[in-house]
Amino acid sequence: MSELQEAIAVDFVGGTSAVCEAVMRLRGEALAHELGRVARSLLSSPTGRFVQGAGSFEAGMIGGALRHPVFAGTEQFGYYEVAGRGYFDSDYRQLAALAQLTANLMQMQALAQRSTHAYAQMEAQLAHQSQILDQIHESVLTMDQMGYITSWNRGAEELFGYSALEAIGRNILFLYADEEEGFHDVFAEQGGRMMEVRRRKKSGEVFWASLSLSPLRDLAERPIGLIAYLTDITERKQAEEQLHHLAYYDELTGLPNRTLFARLVDQALMVAQRNEAHGCLLFIDLNRFKRINDTLGRRIGDELLRQVAQRFRDTLRDEDVVARLSGDEFAVGLFDIRQHFEATTVAQKLQNVLDAPFYIAGHDLRVGASIGISVYPQNGNDAETLLGLADIAMERAKKDDANPDRSVAFYSDDMNQGMQERMRIETGLRHALGNGELTLYYQPKFEIGSDRIVGAEALVRWVHPQRGLVPPGEFIPLAESTGLIVQVGEWVLEQACAQAAIWQKAGLPPFRLAVNVSAREFTQSLPARVADTLRRYQLDPSWLELEITESTLMHDIGRVTGIMDRLTALGVALSLDDFGTGYSSLSYLKRFPIHTLKIDRSFTTGIPADASDCAIAGTIISMARQLGLRVIAEGVETVDQLDFLRESGCDEVQGYLYSKPLPAQDFERSLRDNWLLIA
Repeated sequence: MSELQEAIAVDFVGGTSAVCEAVMRLRGEALAHELGRVARSLLSSPTGRFVQGAGSFEAGMIGGALRHPVFAGTEQFGYYEVAGRGYFDSDYRQLAALAQLTANLMQMQALAQRSTHAYAQMEAQLAHQSQILDQIHESVLTMDQMGYITSWNRGAEELFGYSALEAIGRNILFLYADEEEGFHDVFAEQGGRMMEVRRRKKSGEVFWASLSLSPLRDLAERPIGLIAYLTDITERKQAEEQLHHLAYYDELTGLPNRTLFARLVDQALMVAQRNEAHGCLLFIDLNRFKRINDTLGRRIGDELLRQVAQRFRDTLRDEDVVARLSGDEFAVGLFDIRQHFEATTVAQKLQNVLDAPFYIAGHDLRVGASIGISVYPQNGNDAETLLGLADIAMERAKKDDANPDRSVAFYSDDMNQGMQERMRIETGLRHALGNGELTLYYQPKFEIGSDRIVGAEALVRWVHPQRGLVPPGEFIPLAESTGLIVQVGEWVLEQACAQAAIWQKAGLPPFRLAVNVSAREFTQSLPARVADTLRRYQLDPSWLELEITESTLMHDIGRVTGIMDRLTALGVALSLDDFGTGYSSLSYLKRFPIHTLKIDRSFTTGIPADASDCAIAGTIISMARQLGLRVIAEGVETVDQLDFLRESGCDEVQGYLYSKPLPAQDFERSLRDNWLLIA
């Protein structure tokens, strides 16, 4: 490059810088003057100027002057003109480059000015809208599609106590008072409807609000979020709740009244109908209340009713419905029950809580209750029908029983007779526990292959003074439902250990004597009770085996495992009874210190004809083998059953094929005969 070209390049760069600075800083005549100076300097011309504005003119050499327009696209900003010397093509090209640079810079400047103006207008509009929103008393906020707050007006600040700075950017969920309420529901997505919600203020106060959601859209009408309008309606809700309470609750006791009780019962009956479940209504009439109320006055009578209601409420479960109908009449709805006879247990509990006296204003007051029961669906399908029939049954109970404070009657004569029989059995069983009417039978357990007796199961029997031997099926389920099974279980453990101690002292070789333990007995106190019993009878733990049901394992795995570990630490064996009928997980089974699995008789009965029973029994045996457990099958009654179990690898059996349950003396004789036979 020649020195002249280098000088021209340097001059153009300098000119470019000067043009940029001028366009950025100057306007009007000052800008035109500076651009003219740059043109004169760049092209070494005595005269030169920049003329602003659009116009029609020729480009090139015009009358001794060199001219070039300044335009970008269709937009024209003016033209350059230099004169005073002779010009060449290179001069024209240099002027054209200067004109193009100037056009580009001016176009960019114009765009920037327009954008700045538009932005200023938008800011003014937003400020105007913000002022309007802030003047609205209603709380207004916006959020994006994920629930994050994007705007927050002054009404929202006053309602919630959070400033816009504290709220914007946080998810709307932090205002929710109900944890189970979710943001992404059908209402939130669709918007446009009203709903009543509970929200939480910054102070922690929970209030009721009327909420309306509307879609928030962009300029292309695409949904980008939601607009929420909230109004505090706490006072209205409180007024509504007060009216509702007056309409549906008994003012004296706070219990539901007859109207609400009927509604709640009808709703529960609909659920019971879908689930094919039982339901019972108890009609309760207080005995001696009228005399107390008439003698001591209404104030004391009212307080007595309040305390009776509180005792009933404390006795019943949360899912049970209790109501005060009128005067001294109450009603209870039971729907989460398996059998209708369980209602008698509840009725007796309600009568029992009235046994303790009521101390009111220095008076020692006592009341009882007669109770009538109607059953769904046998007696009716709606609350009013069932309530009326239960009332009739209550009147029958009050009149027909010598002790009305303990009288319970079912509406159906047949049911009533059945319930009376059940109550008679329950009373008799309580009597039997204290009067030596219970005894133990022992069913031998045989080892498959050797036919040797390797154990026995202790089974309780009730020898009634009038009825003789009462079948276990009549009183064991009753004992479980009433809680008497705990007392029965304690008695069985005591007697079994006492008998085992006798055999131990007689020199009989140890064998496992199995005692059934119900889920109600399987508590933290069980290991200490077992240890105490073994110590008192000086019985070696190798004599004792405890059989627990599979359902026991399903309640608090950690607690159950801890109890089992303490039992096995005593040297007591554990057997899992009725295996296959429950819902225990195999992943948990390996964690339990079990020695034996017992195949339930419901599977043994179908062997070998029922392929499903065979498959289940075979699987249990195979699984036990892999876990290192012994397997015993109960209810074995045929040779075919025994053959299948032997071929499947079962270890032990018990059942009528070998022996029925025997009294202690007969079992001992059978045991000695078996040993002699095997020897």
